[in-house]
Amino acid sequence: MTSARTHRKAFPAMTYSSDFLRRLETRGFIHQITDAAALDGAAGKGVITAYVGFDCTAPSLHIGNLVSIMMLRHLQASGHKPIVLMGGGTTKVGDPSGKDEARQLLDDAQINANMASIRRIFERFLRFGDGPSDAIMVNNDEWLSQLMYIPFLRDVGRHFSINRMLTFDSVKLRLEREQPLSFLEFNYMIFQAYDYLELNRRFGCTLQMGGSDQWGNIVNGTDLIRRTEAKEAFGLTTPLITRSDGAKMGKTAKGAVWLHEDQLPHFDYWQFWRNTHDADVGKFLRLFTDLPLDEIARLEALEGAEINTAKEVLATEATALCRGRAAAEAAAETARATFAAGGAGEELPQFAVSAPVTIIDALIGLGFAASKNEARKLVAQGGARIDGAPAGSDAALVAPGQKVSAGKKRHGLVVAG
Repeated sequence: MTSARTHRKAFPAMTYSSDFLRRLETRGFIHQITDAAALDGAAGKGVITAYVGFDCTAPSLHIGNLVSIMMLRHLQASGHKPIVLMGGGTTKVGDPSGKDEARQLLDDAQINANMASIRRIFERFLRFGDGPSDAIMVNNDEWLSQLMYIPFLRDVGRHFSINRMLTFDSVKLRLEREQPLSFLEFNYMIFQAYDYLELNRRFGCTLQMGGSDQWGNIVNGTDLIRRTEAKEAFGLTTPLITRSDGAKMGKTAKGAVWLHEDQLPHFDYWQFWRNTHDADVGKFLRLFTDLPLDEIARLEALEGAEINTAKEVLATEATALCRGRAAAEAAAETARATFAAGGAGEELPQFAVSAPVTIIDALIGLGFAASKNEARKLVAQGGARIDGAPAGSDAALVAPGQKVSAGKKRHGLVVAG
């Protein structure tokens, strides 16, 4: 397969005429485009249909998926049609991108349950329906599970070079680290390219979007459509989103930041955004909220203690998109009651007990420490507090109704249960 033409983002940035690409560019979403000028022209002439794929490996997506979700939101806001492609079929294979080992394979019942749970997230970000720019959700198991192996290899597999497939990061990095790569996983990039072809045939989809780690897979799809259908198709990727300290955005001591409230309480989600580094506030406001750019410019220009106002706006607006305005305002009020007035808001994480427990058990129960050793270290360093006072020792008891703090930013309640 031949390489597609690429536009790699450079400064000064390319000037786009379409509302869609202007939105993405000014908010920091664009990393690579297979043919920027042609895509810009197509987006300016009429409605384009674009998709992002999401595998169903858990009941919720996480912060790492949020950039792609926001791209679909901007696509729809600028008059175009989003397709949310659920990987009911590809989840059975497992995407090797960025992984050192194979993903755990799930059965059909688990995949379907995860898919139903994930749909509830998208319904907060996108408008679904039958209109020209209404979003649709499609399951790639509809076609992947119907494929006959020999005809598929003859019709699709012949367009893929093993030599070239071995150069893609999803394969090359696994091999360089001498980690096993199953033949099942090796097929993933072919299935993803076929997804794009199938969406092009069924819905006229001409754009696939995703993270920068998906670039090779996306280009495979554009090339397959050009070879089999003699049509032009496009790919667009976002940069890897990192914090100002270089860490990958979305990683915390407690693990993944889940988008679904069943996996992460509203207050914890709000607090994640409130804890944003000063230098990242403007970038995250552009990527993860709908606020106008002039308002974002005003907020990110705040200095000193005033930058906390911008962080609270970021936390409330990002939470409102994902969890609803009521949940966002409740979390903000809990934060004000907890930090400003010294109270204990109802939205704080809770640990139910039937009798007083040690500060060690309370820290673990609230998720502030992953082990007893970690909890003891927190106590020894003076970071563990009970109702605002240092715990003092590992044996300190916490009774129902008391507030436990880990450092300055994590607070929870021990409640009767």
